Amino acid sequence: MTEEKHTHLFVVPTPIGNLKDITLRAIEVLKTVDVILAEDTRTTGKLLKHLEIQRPLQSYHIFNEHKTVEKLISRMENGERFALVSDAGTPAISDPGFLLVRAAREAGLEVNCLPGATAFVPALVNSALPNDRFVFEGFLPHKKGRKTRIENLQEEVRTMIFYESPHRLLKTLIQFKEAFGADRLACVSRELTKLYEENIRGTLEELVEYYQENTIKGEIVITVSGKN
Repeated sequence: MTEEKHTHLFVVPTPIGNLKDITLRAIEVLKTVDVILAEDTRTTGKLLKHLEIQRPLQSYHIFNEHKTVEKLISRMENGERFALVSDAGTPAISDPGFLLVRAAREAGLEVNCLPGATAFVPALVNSALPNDRFVFEGFLPHKKGRKTRIENLQEEVRTMIFYESPHRLLKTLIQFKEAFGADRLACVSRELTKLYEENIRGTLEELVEYYQENTIKGEIVITVSGKN
């Protein structure tokens, strides 16, 4: 870690399910930083206990990030070294982190993002849809702008990837069916890397029918083929 001793902020991916999916380098970083910034300190606390790591934890989430960035930058400038983690996956990918990374860069501080777990990569590969070119859309707007966002993707030829919650899954699939066509191929992935991982593939029509009959829980990634 000597080559990283001047890093002020580490962006550290954490497992999306299986706790074994964390790199040796990530563990080393978490053991040596001064403070770990966590989206939910309870969730991160469980991971640290599993890894037998004891470091100070501080909350950093969507509701306080605007208020805390300036103070955190000041602390980094005074020599403190931080690791930023989210509840699962890579921070700043549909999770808090972008504002802090940007502020640190603008302040001339050294930022180091470690490679590691993120949900959309295994979902894309598991979908068996073309993955040489793809577009990541993250979460769609809940209300305002949702219909427009989907309509703007009607001519997209690349494979599309979305994050969605269980209670909005059926609504989203119906909207996709209406916008992209009933025969468009897609895949719904949930509980990736966990015991009950599931990847359901088919046309949007088939997926709508399936989830009208089956209720689900867990984190969801929807992969949709592009327009032919």
